[in-house]
Amino acid sequence: MKRNKKDRQSLLKETILATPFITDEELAEKFEVSIQTIRLDRMELSIPELRERIKHVAEASMEDEIKSLPIEEVIGDIIDLELDRSAISIMEIKKEHVFKRNQIARGHHLFAQANSLAVAVIDNELALTAKANIVFARQVKESERVVAKAKVKQVDKSKGRTTVEVNSYVGQELVFSGVFEMYRSY
Repeated sequence: MKRNKKDRQSLLKETILATPFITDEELAEKFEVSIQTIRLDRMELSIPELRERIKHVAEASMEDEIKSLPIEEVIGDIIDLELDRSAISIMEIKKEHVFKRNQIARGHHLFAQANSLAVAVIDNELALTAKANIVFARQVKESERVVAKAKVKQVDKSKGRTTVEVNSYVGQELVFSGVFEMYRSY
């Protein structure tokens, strides 16, 4: 259903507030307009592009600071972090992440996003992956957005180990899961 500009912009603003990580392509499809129309609407409404929205949400929600590695060494953009509890990161699959012949993401990029998130969630300066049990649930293609969610499942201070579960999604679909046993010093 086509809407007039004022109604579309109002709904656009509401949609982005409710789902700040929605892409211009997804918005164009939702409102049945061109990507350029969405970009122009966002500019008129002073709504930044996706990358800036992710950065803004990340800055606003980062109560804790990563202790186990420098932020620039984390694969993906961390948008939420509660040390020793949970963390979320987002990674856009780009041309450099995929095989040229079929545009399927190389598995080591998905693993790296999940593994670095498992390291980042640890509330310690030293966090190393001791063991990982991983499953690739489906192929990820170029231009898809992977949201990785880490949850600390168990802390065993006597062994210096923390178990972190990471599930990665494209939309609502699980594409990767892993259980990481992390070594940490106490």
